[in-house]
Amino acid sequence: MISGLWFIAVGSAAALTHLAVFALLHQRLVPGAWPEAVNAVAFLVAFLVSFAGHRLLSFKDAGTTLRQSFARFAFTASLGFVANELVFSSLLHIFNVPALPALLVALTLAAGQTFVLSRFWAFSR
Repeated sequence: MISGLWFIAVGSAAALTHLAVFALLHQRLVPGAWPEAVNAVAFLVAFLVSFAGHRLLSFKDAGTTLRQSFARFAFTASLGFVANELVFSSLLHIFNVPALPALLVALTLAAGQTFVLSRFWAFSR
């Protein structure tokens, strides 16, 4: 129960980090860049927030080493990012949804997949 609450808190912090970095880069620092490329950079920043928070809070009783958890979580997060990028790009280019709402939907859909793989594999107990 507590790990689920921490997962939501850490996931929310990582999602907000992802959104903030995306918005900053997309609208201010590199306007005109491909949204999918900006999304990838934002993902990398949010990944660090997510891993640290999940390792220290959500799954602090993990039965894996730090190296194992990092490698597994990197794989898990990468799968989540692929799902994120597919949804994001589809919403942008097929349905003409603006970038920030499209990213919010993509992040939300990828979160469930990330939780299941994190809980039962990346940070297995």
